[in-house]
Amino acid sequence: MANLNQRRPENINGDFYVDTTCIDCDTCRWMTPEVFSRIGEQSAVHHQPSNNAERIAALQALLSCPTSSIGTVETPQDINFVQQTFPILIDENIYHCGYHSEKSFASVPYLIQHPEGNILVDSPRFAPPLVKRLEEMGGIKYLFLSHKDDLADHQQFADYFQCQRILHSDDIDPETKNIEIQITGSEPFQLTADLLIIPVPGHTKGHTVLLYKNKFLFTGDHLTWSKEEKQLIAFREFCWYSWTEQIQSMRKLTNYTFEWVLPSHGRRYQADSEIMQQKMQRCIDFMESLQ
Repeated sequence: MANLNQRRPENINGDFYVDTTCIDCDTCRWMTPEVFSRIGEQSAVHHQPSNNAERIAALQALLSCPTSSIGTVETPQDINFVQQTFPILIDENIYHCGYHSEKSFASVPYLIQHPEGNILVDSPRFAPPLVKRLEEMGGIKYLFLSHKDDLADHQQFADYFQCQRILHSDDIDPETKNIEIQITGSEPFQLTADLLIIPVPGHTKGHTVLLYKNKFLFTGDHLTWSKEEKQLIAFREFCWYSWTEQIQSMRKLTNYTFEWVLPSHGRRYQADSEIMQQKMQRCIDFMESLQ
C-alpha cells in the first residue's frame, strides 16, 4: 500500500490518493479515468469515487499499480471482493489480468481462456490472489512473452503452472536460456489453429506479436493507441533495436486482419478491420515522418 505521509498534494481530498512513488506509468489513468488523471508528471486523484462502480474500479487500479503508489486513508473492507474481479473481461474470452509489474514498467498482462489450454500474454506480478483466480479459470498452458523487456515474474509462473514459455531466440539471454519454446527466424509460427505468432523486429530484435482468431492482436511494445495523437503509433523514443526494421515490421502487419490492438503499454484500440487498415497506414506514414 501507499504511504499516507507521502501523499501528493495534487490529490483531491478524500479516501483515495496517490503518493510520490508513482512512476507515471499511466495504468490507473486508463483503467479508471473517472478517478485518476495526470497532474504534473505523476498520477493523482482528481475525483473521489462517488458510487460503488467507481470505487471498485479505483480499487482495481490500486491492485494493478506496479509500485503500490495508490492508497486509501481507511482500510478497504471490500478489497477481497475486488481481488475476485480479476482477471477483468475485455471481450469474448480475452481478459486483463491486472497486477502489473514494476519489473516491466507496468506492461499489461492478458489472458486468453482457450479450449486447448489458457495463454498468459506477458507476465503480471506473481500475486497469490491472481494465481488462485488463474487456477480457477483452468490454469496456464502457455506463457507468451512478446519480447525481453516484459518478462516480470515469468519464472515463477512457469514453475507453478508448469506452462511452456514462448520467446523469440533473438531476445534470449543467459537469464532466459531455459525458455521452453524459442521461436526462430522471420516467418510466422502457428501455435494452434487460431493462434499465430508473428515476428516483428524493431523495438527489440526478437519482438513478436500474437494474433488470435484474426481478431485480437497482442502487440507488446510494437504498436499502441495514442490518446494524445488519436492514432495508432509506435514508440520512437523507446525503439531499442532498429526503427527502420520496425517500420518494415509494421508494413508486414497490414497483410493481416484484426479488430483489436491490445498493447503492453499505451491504450487499447478497437475498430472494424477496414478502419484498422486505414489506421495502420496512417501509423506507417507517421513512423516514416520520424526517420
